[in-house]
Amino acid sequence: MVADRFVAQLNVQIGHEFASHNQYLACAVFYDALTLPQMAAFFYRQAAEEREHALMMVQYLLDTDAHVELPAVPAVVNGFPDVVAPVALALAQEKRVTDQINELYRIAREEIDFASEQFMGWFIREQVEEVSTMSDLLAVVSRNKDDVEQIEEYVARNLGAEGADPTAPAIAGA
Repeated sequence: MVADRFVAQLNVQIGHEFASHNQYLACAVFYDALTLPQMAAFFYRQAAEEREHALMMVQYLLDTDAHVELPAVPAVVNGFPDVVAPVALALAQEKRVTDQINELYRIAREEIDFASEQFMGWFIREQVEEVSTMSDLLAVVSRNKDDVEQIEEYVARNLGAEGADPTAPAIAGA
C-alpha cells in the first residue's frame, strides 16, 4: 500500500509536471515565433516529456489504487528578452523539479514505502540528465546568443529526438 503522505505529495508533483509542460510549450512558441525550428522542436519535445512524466505519476497512483487529484497549475512566463532567457528559466525549473523529486524519494523512504521509492528512482536518474542537458544548452546559447545559427546547429546535432526508454514507468493513456 502506498503511503498517504507520498500520495498527497505525488499529486502535488503531478501539478508541477503539468506546469513544466506548459512552461516548455511557452518556450517552444517563443522560439517558433523567432523561426528557430531546432530550438522550437527541442522545447516541444521537452513539453511532451514533462506531460508524460505527469501521466507516469498518474498511472502509478492508478496502479496502486491511490487517489489521483489533478491540481491547478500556475501561469507561465510567455515573454522573454532574448534567446538565452528561456533556457536559463528551463535550467532553474529543472533544478527545482530535481529538489521536488528528491523530496518525494525522501518521503517514500521515511514512510518505508519501497514500491514508491523504487518508482521514484527512475525520475532521479531522469533529472540528472535533464539538468545536464539544460546546463550544456545554456552554455551554448549564452556563448552564441548573437549567432543563432550556431545554436540551431548544436541543437540539431546534439539534442535530437531520442528513442523510448524501456525502463521508464508506464504512461497513463498510452
